[in-house]
Amino acid sequence: MSQQFALLVQQRFSPFFFTQFLGALNDNLFKTVLITLVAFRASSLGNVDGAMMATLLPGLFILPFFLFSATAGQIADKYDKSRIIRFVKVFEIWIMGFASIGFYLHNLWLLATALFLMGVHSALFGPVKYAYLPQHLNQQELVGGNGMVEMGTFVAILFGQILGAWLATHPNYELLTSVAVLAIGLVGYLASRQIPNTPALSSKLVIQWNPIIETYQNVKLIWAQQSLWLAIVAISWFWFFGATLLAQFPNMAKLVLHGDESVFILMLTVFSVGVGAGSLLCERLSRGKAMLGLVMIGGIGLSCFTLDIYWVSTHVISVPTTFIYDYQQFLSHLLHWRILADIALLGIFGGFYIVPLYVTIQTLAEPAFRSRVIAANNIMNALLMVMSALFSIALFKRGYSIPELFLITAIINVLVMAYLCWRQPNYYNSFKAWFGRAGA
Repeated sequence: MSQQFALLVQQRFSPFFFTQFLGALNDNLFKTVLITLVAFRASSLGNVDGAMMATLLPGLFILPFFLFSATAGQIADKYDKSRIIRFVKVFEIWIMGFASIGFYLHNLWLLATALFLMGVHSALFGPVKYAYLPQHLNQQELVGGNGMVEMGTFVAILFGQILGAWLATHPNYELLTSVAVLAIGLVGYLASRQIPNTPALSSKLVIQWNPIIETYQNVKLIWAQQSLWLAIVAISWFWFFGATLLAQFPNMAKLVLHGDESVFILMLTVFSVGVGAGSLLCERLSRGKAMLGLVMIGGIGLSCFTLDIYWVSTHVISVPTTFIYDYQQFLSHLLHWRILADIALLGIFGGFYIVPLYVTIQTLAEPAFRSRVIAANNIMNALLMVMSALFSIALFKRGYSIPELFLITAIINVLVMAYLCWRQPNYYNSFKAWFGRAGA
């Protein structure tokens, strides 16, 4: 059995893995049901502008990361992480109960409040999620453990979105969705009860409740260690890149590839499986070390396959504008398989890129400050995701198409990789060393 899969039968990892998996599943199931209802059945939720609310709701989920991440990082450093996780899971069950009332009353404002609270839940859990692993895994296991967590997260996102889209279209969605989110929350709590104690590493910390002051102090802390700062910049760029592309998958499926909803789900499935596969491969490719060379390999792959999607979608694919493919018809064309291969490889190389970076910040961050460093990383991730939406809107207002957005993003990614190598030669040197080992 592979070392990373062997972790799944060990108490120090297995309960934590399934707890975070079920949390990500519930997050995405609930969000998908709500956004699908707003986009396609807004009239059932009252007199609301469906298009406007579908745009605003994701921002409502991200807002708590700005408001509460700094505090959450301090709490995760000050208290036993296993206790925090169990508190967060109880909080999740209460939120899902509140959301169930919103579904039955068809009240958008109750549901929007529940979405905001789920953002708070995720902001509280985020610093614990990555600070937990270094306390229970040794250095040689960190790449494999992080790979498993990233794989589990993306598979949970995929399942949550597919199940959420199906539930939202069911005639009895109120009952089925309520049962699903409450059951997943309950099972997640039961899993969290098996997580071993994870003692506080900074129990004497006096919590600074002002998030602005604490965020500023955290940024000063990581800025003083430039290798750590650059790793966080690189992670945040990944979320910018991913958010930019993934946000366009529905419209790309419909407007560029002339597919229906099943084509969008197919694209999302292929991407998620790719990220999972890439994350799992990191352990073997890095040989148990968080090698920055894999980051560069991942970055190169992200640009190459995004460029190929642009090339195929603008220079090769041509269908009558009135024809709409379902997924079976879509798969009957060879060029569409090339698009899917590009999307799968995007996911795989995304896994190569992101896993070593998380291991890097876990390793470089001083243990007593680790949760606060990860909280600062989460704030930057959220900021870059918001910027990605503004970036896309700005390009579309200037008349650029979806494939052209992909092209520009791929080119900027090349510049970011060059910047990382310029600021920290270890990225380039590790890239060369990785090929030296691979050829040995």
